[in-house]
Amino acid sequence: MKTLLFVLLWISMTFSVSANDGYKLWLDYQPIEDANLKIQASQLFSGIYFFGESPTYDVIRKELQIAAPKLVGSAPQFKTERLAETQVWLGKREELSQVLGLQQQTELRQLGEEGYWRGTIDFQGKTYYAIIGNRPIGVLYGVFDWLKSIQTETFDPKLEKSDSPKVKLRMLNHWDNLDRTVERGYAGFSIWDWHKLPGYIDPRYIDYARANASIGINAVSLTNVNANARILTTDFMKKAKVLADLFRPYGIKVFLTARFSAPIEIGGLKTADPLDPEVIAFWKKKTDEMYSFIPDFGGYLVKANSEGQPGPHEYQRNHAEGANLLADALAPHGGVLIWRAFVYSHELDEDRHKHANLEFEPLDGKFRENVIIQVKNGAIDFMPREPFHPLFGAMDSTNLGMEFQITQEYLGQATQLVYLAPMWEEVFRSKTYRPTPAATVAGIVDGTDSGQKLTLVAGVSNIGTDRNWTGHLMAQSNWYAFGRMAWNPELSSEEIADEWVKMTFGQKPEPLAKIKEILLESREAAVNYMMPLGLHHIMGWDHHYGPGPWVTGGRPDWTSLYYHQADSLGIGFDRTASGSDALGQYAPEIVEAWSDPTQIPEKYLLWFHHLPWDFKLPSGRTLWDEIGLHYDAGVKSARQIQANWNSLESEIDPERFDHVRQLLAIQVQEAEWWRNSCLLYFETFAKRPFPAEIEKPTGDLEEYKSRKFPTAPGIRPKW
Repeated sequence: MKTLLFVLLWISMTFSVSANDGYKLWLDYQPIEDANLKIQASQLFSGIYFFGESPTYDVIRKELQIAAPKLVGSAPQFKTERLAETQVWLGKREELSQVLGLQQQTELRQLGEEGYWRGTIDFQGKTYYAIIGNRPIGVLYGVFDWLKSIQTETFDPKLEKSDSPKVKLRMLNHWDNLDRTVERGYAGFSIWDWHKLPGYIDPRYIDYARANASIGINAVSLTNVNANARILTTDFMKKAKVLADLFRPYGIKVFLTARFSAPIEIGGLKTADPLDPEVIAFWKKKTDEMYSFIPDFGGYLVKANSEGQPGPHEYQRNHAEGANLLADALAPHGGVLIWRAFVYSHELDEDRHKHANLEFEPLDGKFRENVIIQVKNGAIDFMPREPFHPLFGAMDSTNLGMEFQITQEYLGQATQLVYLAPMWEEVFRSKTYRPTPAATVAGIVDGTDSGQKLTLVAGVSNIGTDRNWTGHLMAQSNWYAFGRMAWNPELSSEEIADEWVKMTFGQKPEPLAKIKEILLESREAAVNYMMPLGLHHIMGWDHHYGPGPWVTGGRPDWTSLYYHQADSLGIGFDRTASGSDALGQYAPEIVEAWSDPTQIPEKYLLWFHHLPWDFKLPSGRTLWDEIGLHYDAGVKSARQIQANWNSLESEIDPERFDHVRQLLAIQVQEAEWWRNSCLLYFETFAKRPFPAEIEKPTGDLEEYKSRKFPTAPGIRPKW
């Protein structure tokens, strides 16, 4: 009997210890190791008073109830009397106006609806720590920032901090289909269970909202831009309402993708012509119905006349006429229409790099005030490295928003560790020289340089049903970094990496330093072994997994040969005035510098120039040798990243360590695959020996070319 009891006890203990599978993200709230900070935090958690009531204050209470026991080992104490042993005051500016000075109130007012201030307040001989916003959501953001300072052990009660977002809409774009598949998704299926909604609410939805609010994301588009019109039916409105109600206390608005042909598909009309009175009436009625279910509905996101999606061109109308149709339906409700600039047509015999500018520049100033044109960071399609999109700086009278891709469609998907913040930082800090000589992409997007008031940074979500949310545990850093950079495009990738590592893995110096190094080196490593010196769009067909520089057939601009243009003379795409002249869409300062292959940044060299294999670079090496060295350097960096991680085995819990260890082993193999297959392929044109300094590529080119991946995740559905 005793033996049986012991076995049962052992089994119970075994199953009560949950593995660290990454589900808790950066909100794990690991115990504070700094003794003084733990005492300070414990004191503050011992007396918390809310000025007023709000659903958002309720979620703050819940968050503190999660955080405090983990951080300091005791539950927070909420007080009902303001001056009875309180330590922390939480509330809106109006609620605390009696204890705030005029200067403090003025400073707070300037922070806007989502801004916050936190610091100490002296009142009636006692000092309180206060977190104050102009609205409850500002208080929530301030509380998350306070908790982050405790997690990262940077909290100092003597310091004041005020902050507010530089961008109005900070949005996740889910490319989730109604059948729960996810286009370009690598972390399982869609978290939205449309079949069970509205009756069943998955607790995961709340954890999703918590995570987004903690990094300042305030909008989500729930459905794929390759839209299904059924999402706009009454049945699905009831389902979307449940999510909107759950997200509202966290400051998150719901957007939906609108299929342009919906008047035909669900409205029974014979046309979707944006100037047709019946079509106009359909969208007005449909939008009014949407707001009857979701009073704070954010608006629509639209992909039109791109990759087979319907749009205004079928009716000889332009993008402005199409966008304004929906914008007018949304305007009475304060809604926003987001219209994607990712358009290219096989009927237009121009370099694909030029298509968006050719279609949108002539329409500058013709879009309604509540329209945002959502522009990808580069003109091709989320490549590992692209020069910034030439639309930024080319439209002075139109709201332009940024679209990044958090999911790693072209960057190893869920098998590779690639920290994307350095890419986004590179784009944001790029000088456009328009509308002013000092203008940057960040300044255009956040309105500093463009003057626009309606601003947007959107990111294609990397979230799915995998327990760790993102497929690859380390890809959580990209979700985190996106939110932080959308809040403030001026933040550095290093600063964000430091925060995420501390919040996810703790404060130990060696793991902190090595994981930061891994993150900050990973993107450049991937660029080197995938697409060095500006080579681009040389990945596998359709699934975009792995190398495919030999891909041809079908639409030219869906092939690799269209982009690298390798031949016996050289390699690269001539986009100067002697070629497609896509470079001419940028400011004159950029055109002048980048037209010269000896002056252009080497990272963009083959993006804009077709050069001989023996072209001499500043290093003194030939182009062929430099390409080989970059590919090889990428492989060596991947191996070093793997070695750095493996050295941390004793410092990281076994579940997370082994997860990343296995995937890094795959990444090294894939880096070698990229290097070997690409160099063997390009050598058939260059007819030159491989550089003596590199590890010679191995394998058989024909075998590499024959590889098929019918089960690769994220394959685009056949519409």
